[in-house]
Amino acid sequence: MYFSDYLFHQAFISFRKYCLESESLPVDLHIVFSDIIAGAGHIDDLFTYFMKHARQIFPHLECMDDLRKISDLRSPANWYPEARSVIRKIVYHAGPTNSGKTYHALKKFLSSQSGVYCGPLKLLASEVFQKANDQGTPCDLVTGEERRFGNLDKIASSHVACTVEMTSVNTPYEVAIIDEIQMLRDPQRGWAWTRALLGVMGDEVHLCGELAAVDLVRSIMVTTGEEVEVYKYKRLTDLDIERRALESLDNVKDGDCIVCFSKNDIYSVSRHIESRGREVAVIYGGLPPGTKLAQAQKFNDPENPCKVLVATDAIGMGLNLSIKRVIFYSLVKPTMNEKGEREVDTISTSQALQIAGRAGRYGTQFEKGYVTTFKSEDLPTLDRLLAGSPDILKQAGLHPTADQIEMYAYHLPNATLSNLMV
Repeated sequence: MYFSDYLFHQAFISFRKYCLESESLPVDLHIVFSDIIAGAGHIDDLFTYFMKHARQIFPHLECMDDLRKISDLRSPANWYPEARSVIRKIVYHAGPTNSGKTYHALKKFLSSQSGVYCGPLKLLASEVFQKANDQGTPCDLVTGEERRFGNLDKIASSHVACTVEMTSVNTPYEVAIIDEIQMLRDPQRGWAWTRALLGVMGDEVHLCGELAAVDLVRSIMVTTGEEVEVYKYKRLTDLDIERRALESLDNVKDGDCIVCFSKNDIYSVSRHIESRGREVAVIYGGLPPGTKLAQAQKFNDPENPCKVLVATDAIGMGLNLSIKRVIFYSLVKPTMNEKGEREVDTISTSQALQIAGRAGRYGTQFEKGYVTTFKSEDLPTLDRLLAGSPDILKQAGLHPTADQIEMYAYHLPNATLSNLMV
């Protein structure tokens, strides 16, 4: 049994407290103490009782070697033997928003015998689900909240659109798409992109995202022995930064999308616009997927009088919206750091480019996009953000597999789930 200095010290403190504060010690331990006090015993006689107590408070001591092996996260590629048995072709579609990168990947998906689309949002997965079925490719929808079938008889389809966390790593596909691959770096959800990248069983795996993630993806693929083909795309429409801020909601025009980073701002802005007699579509994370989709369709419909959208940064994740101008209500966003602490900070260049790029979508009525801020003092910051390039990704999120957590639970049957995860 292995004892680190820290564990030995903790066990010693716990055993001493147990001996001093226990109302009635076991008889045999009480006799040992009596012998030691009387000079007829030695302190070493307590060792057996100390070890028994240590095993009770630190049950993992008995299986430390096994736990050390399970905890070795240095070769995550080996966690997915099914994917390693497939000779995968990795294709990276790199470019800014509205450059057609996801369009090219989806063409492969829709023409394949089987496929999976892994997206960052339920709404985006729902769009792909709807598009595939409308074009005659039966496709199921799988999210953390629901499963919908493309076939009327509710037999599983050969195509699936899912949120990235729900990606199957046991089902073979001809084509797999992992959208917004730069989300690898996200402190909370990045592990899901890493899992999909390493584990999805696709003959062709198409990655869509920023150029900033290419080097990191290549480095990860070195561990799997797979090469990455990179195709670079340019934006299909112009995007202009306006020289004046909106300053007042009286200046809102048709085709405007006001981006807010808090629910309070969303409610406040939408109420103020509605009080001026204009209908508003609203999209934010807490809405049910069906409601979000209905709001997006209402805004996109040229026959609908609803021409103004108020949304969170979710629109930066590839939603198909007919936006003429993006207006940043604020450039400060609450976030969660790696320690789980809430912080407020200016959005990154990557986030600014993703969100602003939703204006002026190719193939819509607005083939030129505009972007501005609500407050005049935010315009210089927006200029700086949009003139920059996203930071090159240096690390990806990682999370133990369900099998690893199950093995921990097997060795530590009395441990709570929260303790196992920590």
